[in-house]
Amino acid sequence: MSTTTPDPARDASATADPTAASALPADLQDERLIAQSGVSGAVRVFFSRLRSGDLGALPVVIGLLIIWIVFQTLNPAFLSSRNLVNLTLQSAAIGTIAIGIVLVLLLGEIDLSVGSISGLAASIVGVTFVKSGWPLIAAILAGLAVGAIIGISYGAIFTRFGVPSFVITLAGLLGFLGLQLKVLGDTGSINVPFESALTKFAQQAFLPDVVAYALALLVVAAYAASRLRANARRNEAGLSTTPVTAIAMRAGGLAALLLVPAVVLNRDRGVSVMFLVFLALVVIMDFAIRRTRWGRSVMAVGGNVEAARRAGINVRRIYISVFALCSTFAALGGIFAMARLSSVGQSSGGGDTNLNAIAAAVIGGTSLFGGRGSAYSALLGILVIQSISNGLNLINLQSPELYMITGAVLLLAVTVDAISRRSRAAHGRA
Repeated sequence: MSTTTPDPARDASATADPTAASALPADLQDERLIAQSGVSGAVRVFFSRLRSGDLGALPVVIGLLIIWIVFQTLNPAFLSSRNLVNLTLQSAAIGTIAIGIVLVLLLGEIDLSVGSISGLAASIVGVTFVKSGWPLIAAILAGLAVGAIIGISYGAIFTRFGVPSFVITLAGLLGFLGLQLKVLGDTGSINVPFESALTKFAQQAFLPDVVAYALALLVVAAYAASRLRANARRNEAGLSTTPVTAIAMRAGGLAALLLVPAVVLNRDRGVSVMFLVFLALVVIMDFAIRRTRWGRSVMAVGGNVEAARRAGINVRRIYISVFALCSTFAALGGIFAMARLSSVGQSSGGGDTNLNAIAAAVIGGTSLFGGRGSAYSALLGILVIQSISNGLNLINLQSPELYMITGAVLLLAVTVDAISRRSRAAHGRA
């Protein structure tokens, strides 16, 4: 995958020469059109990208809206404040694991052991905190450290011996499941005290109404300020800038996107702190992927390993860091799940944990082919999966229907990705 750095001289010459402008990469042509035509240009760019197969998050957003409309029609309690609060609580643990899956998928790899790692980390926290009397922070750090060490080991084996990630992590799935059973011992399960800070964090910690609204407005203000600051830097460099009206419209849309859910959730218990931590992790990782050298290197390696190596990127370090992050997120997700259920047992991390984490990343829009995706895929994907699960429970349908529908949605998401990938390649946007 190659990246293009905007050149002020080329940008200026292309403005005067339409022929030169047409020779620019598609992303720079889009920037120029938005700068010259404002909102109308942004609309034209949007539809141009759709025609070329660059669908972004549109399919999953439309799918999520359809799911909500269907289940609300079947059961009016689906979009009630109480049920939506429950939906956020159900999404945080698996969603956190899905963030790590997004990272490995960006490299075109996979981790099949995230469920076992999440169960092992939760077991370690349960044993050290409840049975051995460790301080809670020390127990959590121990669980996260084990996750990180596992990921580093995966990366080292992958880069040193060339063993496919599918095989490495499949072995890890089995091995760490056995280690989890060994850690738990004869009791098989451990109950976390309800009065512990861990349980209160997952089950009882909600933002006060005023704090939720203030936080939403603060995010909108930070977004607007960052876009205006970027405009100032681009203007100084002689590059095209985003119209202020477009920034204002985006900020207004973001405000609605944040404030409306806050209002709805505040009618019941409010915004869960655990779900807020999950959202913060999504934002942080999205920034890391899009705005840091490490993130650009991840996308480059996922797009073309050999080209990234020749460009001077330390490919081995990228693989190891991504596998380490994936396993760490799996460990954190397992700790979240344990906190929400107030217990950890032999079945923790089992069942459909792997399925849902991987499906969430793919359904949310991360490509299985590598080099294309976003941390927000974890958020959108887990909302789709948990909405299906939650809605089916409300209309008294259980596991058979859940598995069939989730499988169909996953196949549809991969099919859309494959078709849009071919279309982007045909239009020079791959």
